Amino acid sequence: MAPVHAPVQPSPIDPDLLLLAYRSGIFPMADRRDDPDIFWVEPRMRAILPLDGLVVSRSLARTLRRGRFHVTCNQAFAAVMEACAAPRPKEGGDGGETWISERIEASYRELQAEGRAHSIECWQDGRLVGGLYGVGFDRVFCGESMFSRAADASKVALCWLVAALRRAGAVLLDCQFLTDHLASLGAVEMPQDDYLDLLRAAQAGGADAAGLAADADALGAGAALGLPAAFAALLADAAAAGLSSSPGNFIAQSLTHTS
Repeated sequence: MAPVHAPVQPSPIDPDLLLLAYRSGIFPMADRRDDPDIFWVEPRMRAILPLDGLVVSRSLARTLRRGRFHVTCNQAFAAVMEACAAPRPKEGGDGGETWISERIEASYRELQAEGRAHSIECWQDGRLVGGLYGVGFDRVFCGESMFSRAADASKVALCWLVAALRRAGAVLLDCQFLTDHLASLGAVEMPQDDYLDLLRAAQAGGADAAGLAADADALGAGAALGLPAAFAALLADAAAAGLSSSPGNFIAQSLTHTS
């Protein structure tokens, strides 16, 4: 009887190649969870969420202020990716087979180990109930996916992400494809060429990178976006404002004052 060999698992995407792709405005996807192959995507239309344009409804602001969720950064990256890759109901047009293959998941875990990918997590009673992950570099964050197991959990994660990106001096939040859900939160769509102009400006910095935080360099706004440091700075800001026990209230104030 011929020996039975286990299938060869493809290697993760090289982290430098993956980061180069994002810097060039493209990203990988797969057709299904067990697909060993990837394809590179450059959409003709691109979605972004302006960092001063996040729509925070009254109910969402109330959820933030009440502190229904404990929010963290980079505390459960692998678990967030696994949850984002899980099958979803087909209602709402966001279901069906995942594009986050096991190879893609392994690739981003390597990128996260290098400090180039980040997650925001929402916890309730010690259980992970929502979150998002993406790739950060220079003054750019490319959001990849989000999930929610409790009402408003992914929205709260997005609010914390936007607040932290502002604190880090970021200027571009890429959402890849526009959905009704993202549009309701303030995301807009533009031609890929326009997106590439914004991407180049965000990487170059200078006069084109308007609205940078004064201490962006101290927070790591160089080649690697300093999201974890900015997240920690938000908590320190909340404490300085006397809101250490309810940092969500501080986030709600900072977002609704400019939204």
